[in-house]
Amino acid sequence: MANIKSAKKRILVIETKTARNKAIRSKVKTSIKKVEAAIAAGDKAAAQACLLAATSEIDKACTKGVYHKNNASRKVSRLSKAVSAMA
Repeated sequence: MANIKSAKKRILVIETKTARNKAIRSKVKTSIKKVEAAIAAGDKAAAQACLLAATSEIDKACTKGVYHKNNASRKVSRLSKAVSAMA
């Protein structure tokens, strides 16, 4: 355990940031699952609506520094490719 005051503060700050990042990641994962569920159900309109919401969540996470921009771009690309591939 840290003894120095600044080290104790860093521990608290890191815990706060970790909780925030975890919440944002969870939101992104949930939105991705909604898109995948709509694709599995074969509902293209719902899939497109969910894709729009998921893209927004992923972009927000990228802006906040939770995901690297290439990682965010890859996630959006894979989702949009899956939705557009629906017949």
